[in-house]
Formats: sequence, C-alpha cells, structure tokens
Amino acid sequence: MRYITLILKNPFRNKTRTALSVIGIAIGIATIVALGLITDGLDESIQTTLNSGGAEITVTGAIDSEANTKDINTSYLDTLANISGVNETAGLLRIQEINLDDMMNGEQTSITAYGIDRDKLDLVGIENVNGSLFAENSSEAIMGKSFAETRNKTIGDTITIQDHEFKIVGEFETGSLLSDSSIYVSKEKLQEVTGKDHLTQILIKTNENVNDTKIADEIEDKYKDDLLTFTTEEQVQMMSRITSILDLVTYAISALAIVIGGIGIINTMIMAVYERTKEIGVLRAVGWKSRRILMMIIGETLVLTTLSAIVGIIGGIAISEIGIRLIGNANNAFSLAYHPETFITAFAVAIIVGVLGGIYPAYKASKLAPTEALRYE
Repeated sequence: MRYITLILKNPFRNKTRTALSVIGIAIGIATIVALGLITDGLDESIQTTLNSGGAEITVTGAIDSEANTKDINTSYLDTLANISGVNETAGLLRIQEINLDDMMNGEQTSITAYGIDRDKLDLVGIENVNGSLFAENSSEAIMGKSFAETRNKTIGDTITIQDHEFKIVGEFETGSLLSDSSIYVSKEKLQEVTGKDHLTQILIKTNENVNDTKIADEIEDKYKDDLLTFTTEEQVQMMSRITSILDLVTYAISALAIVIGGIGIINTMIMAVYERTKEIGVLRAVGWKSRRILMMIIGETLVLTTLSAIVGIIGGIAISEIGIRLIGNANNAFSLAYHPETFITAFAVAIIVGVLGGIYPAYKASKLAPTEALRYE
C-alpha cells in the first residue's frame, strides 16, 4: 500500500470516532462561516443604505426630557435651506401603520410610509421607477421592491393607511433596506390623512467642497433645543463600529473553535496511535524513519480537518440561508455576502486545528521504540 493511501484511509478505520471528531470541528467551522456570511451581508446592506440617498446630512428632532424624539416644525425646511453651504432640503413624515388582522394571521403586521415632495425623491435615492411617480397631493403611492415581494403587491393594487386607500402607481429599488421595504406618498396628502402637520426628518443636500460636519454643528448650535443632526460620515463610522464588534465575535468563535477542535483531534489521534502501536512498530522495523511516521500522523489529522472544513462550510451556508429566511430577513432587508475571505478563514482554521492537534500524537508515535512497539498488546 502506498504512503499517500495509508494517510487517506487510516483516519476512517474507526468510523464512529472519526464521525464524532468531524462533527465536533465542523460545528465550529459552520459557525465561523455563518457569522461571516451574515455580518458581511449586513455590513454591505448598511453601507448601501447609508450611501443610497443624495443627502449628506439628516436632521431629526431633539430628545426631550422624557427621552422622546420631538416633532420638527415644517418652518425649519426654509430656515435650514437658507444656511450657507446648503443646496436644498427635503422634509419627510414617517408613519408606521400596524394591521391587527394581519398580526393575528401571522402575516406582515406593519407598513412604513414616508411622505415626501415628489421632486425631492432623489434625496432618498429614488431615481428610476417602474410605472410612474405619485402626483402631488394625490392618493397615489410608490413601493419598494422588498415591500412588493413580501406583501405580494403589484402596480394597481391599493394600500390602506389610517383608513385611507392609496393606489400603487410605481415600484422602485434603491438597495437601501429601509427604503425598499417602505412606500412613499405625497407629503401634503399624508399630512392631511394623518392630521399631522409636522415632519419626522429633514434631509439636507450640501454644495460641493463644503464641510458637512461644520454645517451640521452650526445647525445644532443654533437650534440645539429642537434639532439633532447626523452626517453620512458619522453614520458610516457608527455602523463600522457595530460591524467591528461583530467581527470580534467571529474572531473569538474562531479561536474557540481552534481550541475545542484541537483538543478533539488530539484525543482522536492519541487513541489511534495507541491502537496502532504494534503496526507503527512494524513500520519502524522495516525501515520507516521517525520523520516519516510523524508526517503520516499529521497528514491523517489534516485529512480529518479538511473533511471537517468541507462539512462545516456546507453546514454554515445552509444554516445562514435557512436562518435569514425564517427569522432574520422578513423584509428581504439584506442578503448573504459570499466573499472568498470567509471560506479562506474557515479552511485556515481547519488547517491550524489539524496541525496543532496532530503535533503531539505524531511526535509520540514517531518516538515509539520498534522493539517495544512490536511487543505491545
């Protein structure tokens, strides 16, 4: 039997022990892959969302003494538009509509509707619409692609908001997880229907070559009792910190997988060495050197961990694909990101586990004295 054949076949002599070892390591690898696919996908969706609109500054109401966000007076639209460096402003009214009947049936229970002026849609990233845009002060609406898919809506259908029906006249896709799972209607009409004459947000598009942070600070200094500002750069940095924490969790799990997998491999290979002591003695007696024995045992551990990596990667993909469909992606908010780095990391962890876990058993096997090994029962 050839040397490479021995390495490939020896790990599967005790099929039960091999299966348990593979499963143990594969669980860690699957976790690494699943977390990598989900966190990378979430990061891409966040970045797309933050960069999808044409506005550089988002203005919200200040926080009151009861930790509630204040409404924004519509007069601030003109006030902020007159600040030096501001190109244009757009006001948004956000409404969350909850349908109790749908909730009881286990279906989508809420509709997020934004009221905005038709000529300001580019500031939220809506540029190309399949169908037509809503007319100002009309009972017409445009819906995001995710909204259409999750609620099985098409152009021509109607949506009810506060007992008022809006006819869907267009469909759009921006890549933003917030916009694509919402509908947009005329701000004036939504204010009329809801009886709310205030705004939820004001979007600001600045001129070129101006300091967005400086403008945002100026707004907060002047109107700190009523307004809060967030630049796109600040939002990106905040989201980056969150995804960095998720990356640290992935690294921690990778380290844990190495430790647990290494212990499992050491146990498996030590048992294999004890069971094959006489066989190793025969190999030494016929001329095999210690180095050859050592490389054979390490090779066997790499076979086990490579198989574990393959099983773990397939399992990680399956877990994450099923998971986002069952619990985490009700509005098609994000998709998994298949980056080569995720799978390279998984294989690297498997190889590290194989090498570290195989060193001691391999060393012990290579140091067996031929005469003692041949007498072993």
